[in-house]
Amino acid sequence: MINPLNVQLYTVRDHLSADRDGTLRRIAGIGYRAVEPFDPMNDPEGMRRLCDELGLAIPGTHAYALLGEETAPVFEAIATLGAELAIIPGGIPHEDFATPDGLARTSERLLALAEQGREYGVRIGYHNHWWEIEPVIDGRHALEHLDPGVFLEVDTYWAHVGGADVPALLRRLGDRVLALHVKDGPGVKDQPHTAVGSGALPVPEILSARPGALRIVELDSCDGDVFEALAASHAYLSALEVR
Repeated sequence: MINPLNVQLYTVRDHLSADRDGTLRRIAGIGYRAVEPFDPMNDPEGMRRLCDELGLAIPGTHAYALLGEETAPVFEAIATLGAELAIIPGGIPHEDFATPDGLARTSERLLALAEQGREYGVRIGYHNHWWEIEPVIDGRHALEHLDPGVFLEVDTYWAHVGGADVPALLRRLGDRVLALHVKDGPGVKDQPHTAVGSGALPVPEILSARPGALRIVELDSCDGDVFEALAASHAYLSALEVR
């Protein structure tokens, strides 16, 4: 594989809350070799220690808390995890993606975080939902207008829901995209996701459009047992890599 297959831990948030160690052991047992936390402030020392024991890398983490006033403790937690990528997964007003002025404010805010992150060896990225895709400004989706000084983690499912031709979007964005959230399902809002490869998205074409990006499986909600869906997703994506 080009990169180890990764799981966004929001997928198993309830299981983590009940039994973090057992949940991570199950993920490693399926064959995943990396995870993406969604809250770096939740015992970063313990998380890093356990992931090291299980052979799970932490290339990046979501870091909603960076939008708060005190960023230094968040960056310190990210550094403790060993993550080099910190992704803002929302928290910016939806309307700021609907106008050029709003996009300029958003870029300025993210670039300020990127400057802070350099002191910790951390790069700042942004993760989309549908509301950063639906507005089209000057012929491009709003997400495309963010300053290229901030990398992108493209959620391929929500980009599809927002109306993008996802492979074409990824080709346009090119190496600005360092990571992909790979998920599948009916391709509409408010319905549960399914194992990757069993839904409506053209997963092979999407992955081929940005082959060097991290591949992170995420199921916001799951139609069936989540660990079975993670195992089926791993098997499907691993088979694609073999071919």
